[in-house]
Amino acid sequence: MRSTIKDVSRLAGVSIKTVSRVLNKEARVADGTRRRVLEVAEQLQYRPCAAARSLVGKRSFQIALVCDNPSPFYVYEMQLGIRERCREGGVRMIAQPYDHRDAGLLDEIEGLIDVTGIDGVILTPPVSDRADVLDLLARRGAPFVRVSPATEIDRSAAVFLDNRRAAAELTRHLLALGHRRIGFITGHPSYTASIERLDGYRSAILEAGLDAAPDLVRDGDYAFASGAKAAELLFALPSPPTAIFASNDEMAAGVLSVAHQRGVKVPESLSVAGFGDDAVASFVWPALTTVRQPTRELGFAAADILLSDSDEKEQREVPYAMIVRESAGPVRVQDDR
Repeated sequence: MRSTIKDVSRLAGVSIKTVSRVLNKEARVADGTRRRVLEVAEQLQYRPCAAARSLVGKRSFQIALVCDNPSPFYVYEMQLGIRERCREGGVRMIAQPYDHRDAGLLDEIEGLIDVTGIDGVILTPPVSDRADVLDLLARRGAPFVRVSPATEIDRSAAVFLDNRRAAAELTRHLLALGHRRIGFITGHPSYTASIERLDGYRSAILEAGLDAAPDLVRDGDYAFASGAKAAELLFALPSPPTAIFASNDEMAAGVLSVAHQRGVKVPESLSVAGFGDDAVASFVWPALTTVRQPTRELGFAAADILLSDSDEKEQREVPYAMIVRESAGPVRVQDDR
């Protein structure tokens, strides 16, 4: 049978109220008593009943992730980070994927609040920049934290990474390898990160005293097929790029696929780089040079802020890292394509 709070109270030799204080992480408990209660709870594999907790504290002990992202890797890593922090706090995560262009989005989010009584919401791009969604959450009194917002920054707590600086750093790496014609594949225009990464690429090109040639920039939408299509267009140029930087790893994988089909050697004749360090970055051949986007850490940080119960609108930056692998190398003077 499932252990109860009464079982923990009896074996630990303390009152039910004391057990409740320990499990709710209240400060007014002696360290020795706290340790004893936690040891007994672990021994009995006691798990608090969420329904009972919500009746007592007028909380549901649930938070929701509202997301719309074409990359399954991004969504998966975001969920892992949030779940890790929720597990520490004894809170359940509800993941709700939505289409940010859906006319019924507001009704669906409001229905989520009504049905679950969630204690807060984490919003990922591009939903995180929809003013009507922010207005709804504010009106309903639902605390929220945004991931990488681009508008009304001071309106809420947020977590983010510096996409511009990261993209500029990776572009400088390709420039240091001798590349002067570097193609760039943008992400979906609905995502602020797409604009920021393009800005970072262009700033590094101009900083090097080079012309940011418009024909070297091709549109993508973060999907594999769009990366492959953009690569075909770049290969068809009279003077093709010697390196291609895609705004995410999935599109970079599309570039690699086209290069392999055409017999273009990577990195001997073409360097390829991505952004994200998703699982695909290590699965493709050769493995991708990329920027490690700390998606899991962003999710953890967003949940950490949300569960802190602080009224501070904290703006927390999570650091990125450049990952150098085999897909990018020095430019060749003689291009054998």
